[in-house]
Amino acid sequence: MTSVTGAEAAVRLLQAHGVRHIFGLCGDTSLPFYDALARLDHGMEHVLTRDERSAGYMADAYARITGRVGICEGPSGGGATYILPGVIEANESSVAMVSITSDVPVTARGRYPLTALDQKALFAPLTKWNTVVDEVAGIPLAFRTAFRAASTGRPGATHIGLPYDLQKQSLDEADVWADPAHGSFPAYRTGPDPDAVTACAEAILAAKRPAFICGGGVIISGATAELVTLAELLDAPVASTVSGHGVIPDDHPLAVGVVGANGGTDETREAIAAADLVIFLGCRAGSTTTEHGTTPARNVPIVHIDIDPMVVGANYRIEAGMVGDARLCLIALTREIAARLAPRKTEAAARLAGLRQAKREAFDRLAGSNEMPIRPERVLATMQRLLPDNAIIVADPGTPCPYFSGHYQFNRPGRRFITNRAHGALGFSLPASVGAQYGDPAAKVVAVMGDGSFGFAVGELETVVRLSLPITFVVFSNASYGWIKASQKSGYGGRYFSVDFGRTDHAKIAAAYGVKSWTVADPAELDTAFRAAFSYDGPTLVDVISQPLEDSAVPVSRWMG
Repeated sequence: MTSVTGAEAAVRLLQAHGVRHIFGLCGDTSLPFYDALARLDHGMEHVLTRDERSAGYMADAYARITGRVGICEGPSGGGATYILPGVIEANESSVAMVSITSDVPVTARGRYPLTALDQKALFAPLTKWNTVVDEVAGIPLAFRTAFRAASTGRPGATHIGLPYDLQKQSLDEADVWADPAHGSFPAYRTGPDPDAVTACAEAILAAKRPAFICGGGVIISGATAELVTLAELLDAPVASTVSGHGVIPDDHPLAVGVVGANGGTDETREAIAAADLVIFLGCRAGSTTTEHGTTPARNVPIVHIDIDPMVVGANYRIEAGMVGDARLCLIALTREIAARLAPRKTEAAARLAGLRQAKREAFDRLAGSNEMPIRPERVLATMQRLLPDNAIIVADPGTPCPYFSGHYQFNRPGRRFITNRAHGALGFSLPASVGAQYGDPAAKVVAVMGDGSFGFAVGELETVVRLSLPITFVVFSNASYGWIKASQKSGYGGRYFSVDFGRTDHAKIAAAYGVKSWTVADPAELDTAFRAAFSYDGPTLVDVISQPLEDSAVPVSRWMG
């Protein structure tokens, strides 16, 4: 029998699943694993981060861009607690991730060793599947199960706890094998029930003005082409959730744009209100997307299609539902409808063109403003003009998410926009942009954030400089936690409490890390700064002295009017 250590088995199992990049941070209990990574010829790159939270966010964005299972790792104790935000964000966003944390020795359990905690209990409510290995022979099965759970059905995050002593013990090398299909997602797609396909088709064919609202599940499934084919057959408008931005090119005649309370506008709401049936596809129809269940209205017939059976019909009474992979569902549905219907030609495209023009004219009026502090619309318009269409925008909550959701044009289908919509934690975009850059090295990656988010993740600028990643960071600097301040204005009579902080010179901080930086207070200087930043062959940062969010025309419905 040829034997390998538990740590060597872990490395080989990652390799066997086709892993190319690992994002993580070292610790005492991870030493055998790191030593195995150092010694073995495995072809994987380990990206050292400065915070375990960042490792999780990097793995999340990497998985969204590549379709491969994201891998993050960290040590026991504090490391296990710090990695949690990235794990739960991926899990709730249906992004396949395997998180690995080392743990105290099995033999030390119950003896109060340093960094001991119940990792299995800690990760249980936050993951799709989770274990802490109890014996070295269980390591191969744990890895295979973690990858299988992460990549199949509704994708999600899984967790493996690796005790220190098991990493040094031996097991049979013959047990170290994997199904490489589980290294990407969605793996082993599930198709729909034919009866459900028929029921959905009949409900859709009974409508004269159907419309789609599509979520991130369509992009995860790689179903954008199939969606456009069916939409064109029906001549049906296609709207998206924030996470679904990219399901259809924004310049397509049937594209509505992002709908809902975060990024939606009067024009997108009008587009959905005109529908006599709404098809939810690859989304949960949650409170943000539906403006708390008001758009579409409760009397509008609904067809709901999703990979998760618990989602279908959870928030709206439905005429028909279908459970399965979005691409397989669309293929089956298109086949059924095409057999019964000649391609329609309605007034949908002309109506949408008018709504898009009205929305764009309102945006352009503000984007042309020379006001100081600089309006966010001016920043978006400048970026839109200068960035290539293969650019990837990674946005934090606050100012960036609603503005880029509502007004930035992504004219290439697929995942070009990443934001953490599941839990909306600050400090996401800076580290997540690292994962996105590794996921698509040829793309221009831009991370946009507020100054509150910058403070959460500034340490990762060292990582970006060390790795020479040509990411551009854009900071909307308004010296406050803008989202909360805007909510205090709209809902609490403008009683601002504990939301303002001191102005930071983000450009000087970035420069101290070795990032080429600019501060822009005059909108006339935006064009020059962004041209220089986007063309520079290295990390750059543009610090924009921007309008406070509570004074802006941000597309968030509860603050408008």
